[in-house]
Amino acid sequence: MNKKEINELRRRWKPDKNAVSRLYGCFVNGNREIVADLDESLGMMPQEEAEKYLNLLKKVLSGTLGKNLLDIVFTTEQVTEGAEHKLLMELKTSELKDNQTRQKFYQKVIQSLDMGESSYLLLMASDCYDVPRKSSDVMRSSDSDEVFSYFLCAVCPVKTEKTELGYFSGDNEFHCSANQVVAAPELGFLFPAFDDRSANIYNALFYSRKADELHHEFIDAVFHTDPPMPAAEQREVFEGVLAEALGDSFNLDIIRAIHEQLTAKIDAHLETKDPEPLTVSAHEIGDILLNCGITEKQAEAFRALCGERFGSGTVLNPANLIDTKKAELKTERFSISIDPEYSYLLETKVLDGRKVLIVPVEDHVEFNGVAVAVDADKA
Repeated sequence: MNKKEINELRRRWKPDKNAVSRLYGCFVNGNREIVADLDESLGMMPQEEAEKYLNLLKKVLSGTLGKNLLDIVFTTEQVTEGAEHKLLMELKTSELKDNQTRQKFYQKVIQSLDMGESSYLLLMASDCYDVPRKSSDVMRSSDSDEVFSYFLCAVCPVKTEKTELGYFSGDNEFHCSANQVVAAPELGFLFPAFDDRSANIYNALFYSRKADELHHEFIDAVFHTDPPMPAAEQREVFEGVLAEALGDSFNLDIIRAIHEQLTAKIDAHLETKDPEPLTVSAHEIGDILLNCGITEKQAEAFRALCGERFGSGTVLNPANLIDTKKAELKTERFSISIDPEYSYLLETKVLDGRKVLIVPVEDHVEFNGVAVAVDADKA
């Protein structure tokens, strides 16, 4: 799925935009016990309450593709014979109305998901979208030739607020109480995927609020497939591959050049407003390295290591490989943070047999917020 397709579905999750008739789910306590079962008509709810539920589900379609939103891909064998995919299809086909199928899914999640001792609300809803046909830049619902049937699932932590003194009208007294509040989803998913504005049962879209905490146990139980490598792990592996392939040649100039060129790609992609995620191959990064003056042998070593660590032919999102908002240089004794735009000002040299870092400064210099003078006599 791309950004436009995700946004097209996100816009539906308002009380007057979707075809959601009921909300389903269960409240699970810290002992992995179902405390309450949810099966309520959305139309019978107060509008404010309905909007709260829909906003929780809509969160599952938020975040950054490749970081918070990950494609889950099923094999042909899973689609034809897999028990996990069969259960998801039963949920979709029944529009979540089959209680026995829902309970089977609840137990699969409860038995696998590790939320520590936290309670959570497992929330689900099914929608049928009469997909409007696109004519130039105009969406025409009257020309629709497909109904996209899908459901969203969200796992929302239930947090206990601080104990406060409150008024209880039934007793006409004040008592101490602590309310339990449903927080934004920690994880969730959409099934099936909405690819090319059409149903794709070979894919699901998985959501994780924290890009570096994907809850692999949930993914394995519900989808029984390996998720893409988390963004934080991609960066760590990428930096390790660079260091291993380049050895002593891996210097400040090279890492700075890689950051500059990948940042330029990211900026250019943003300007085009292309809804498809930006990707870069190991071969392309190898070409960047060659332009920095490394040998062909080192570039090939880098490409081979990328194939081993990421998978042969894998393409990566540059935004997962670098931090475009920060440039930081560390030694054993100090660290310097600088706007990446000005990282070119930093230089490393050897003076009188000693490795030094040169940082040019302007007239205004501060130490811990205090303005200090630059002593020209010590130049």
